[in-house]
Amino acid sequence: MIAPNVSDGIGIANLPNQRHKIVAKHGAHFTIMVVGESGLGKTTLVNTLFSTELSPPKNYTRRHHKQLDKLTEVEIIKAELEEKQFKTKLTVIDTPGFGDYVNNRDSWAPIVDFIDDQHEAYMRQEQQPQRKDKIDLRVHACLYFIRPTGHTLKPLDIEIMKRLGTRVNLIPVVAKADTLTQNDLYQFKQRIRETIQAQGIRIYQPPIEPDDEAGAEHARILSEAIPFSIIGSTEDVTTPDGRVVKGREYLWGVAEVENENHCDFRKLRSLLIRTHMLDLISTTEELHYENYRQAQMETRKFGEQKPRKFENPKFKEEEEQLRKRFTEQVKAEESRFRQWEQHLIQERDRLNKDLELAHSAIKALEAELDNLQVGYGRGTNRR
Repeated sequence: MIAPNVSDGIGIANLPNQRHKIVAKHGAHFTIMVVGESGLGKTTLVNTLFSTELSPPKNYTRRHHKQLDKLTEVEIIKAELEEKQFKTKLTVIDTPGFGDYVNNRDSWAPIVDFIDDQHEAYMRQEQQPQRKDKIDLRVHACLYFIRPTGHTLKPLDIEIMKRLGTRVNLIPVVAKADTLTQNDLYQFKQRIRETIQAQGIRIYQPPIEPDDEAGAEHARILSEAIPFSIIGSTEDVTTPDGRVVKGREYLWGVAEVENENHCDFRKLRSLLIRTHMLDLISTTEELHYENYRQAQMETRKFGEQKPRKFENPKFKEEEEQLRKRFTEQVKAEESRFRQWEQHLIQERDRLNKDLELAHSAIKALEAELDNLQVGYGRGTNRR
């Protein structure tokens, strides 16, 4: 056994090494959610980020056959990644069906409810006597995919981003950036930043450490790139100069995934994995989860169940349709009743008039009968 060197101090400076051993032994757990309309490359980007096929490509040939559902789904994909003997348990949460319908009202409700339910489930587990095997599906980062329209955010984008920003580390990305020119992309990102600021949408900002100049400069570069313009591709293509890269091949050339002159994929990967993964995890734990826990503890007793919301958007819409149909039927019945009442009034007036005429005729006949009786009496007296 080697005796410790007293000249090295008491050993406090060795704590980071101990922490490194603990983290290396237990590995890490990271949960990422992708939100956006179908066909924006969410699955492709996730597979490109982690250099593996976590999720097979979606089949959109039958996407319009489930219009009757009108509900956003939540799909959970789990995988275990290993790099240099360090293991990471990765959970990817997809939200197929979001924004795919003509009426997208409340389409964000299943997504927001899922995030809140994970905070609730974790808080309930913390209140149990045995807390060893806790299941943690709290979302550490949410990538919101913006369609590259070249204009600005749509009202649906603004509504859900407002709700997500207060619950999760929201990271907006411009999907399929290779469909816009460099000038159009720059103006589009600028409009998105202005809209985010004007609407008060909270998005994740990399922390800037004043004592680390290189890290602070990198954080500034990442912040200035938000929303990240991305190109997703898992295919190898050959560039005109003979290099084999991940990208998309067009008639005019190759759009490279990891070329920072073409898109911000490397910046996004650095933010999510290389430089800020632990900050995303700690921010979820110390900010978003604590905000939820505090809000619940202020309104609920210890151990009390969370009141469930029974308002399903689909049932709510059906209820409104039934209410509308009932109102229309009531109006139709009221209109028919008024017509029937008017008809009865007219029939009553006609009968009253006929009765008056008959009464007048009877009086005339009575008067004529009286005259005849008087004339008959006079003639009898003369005889």
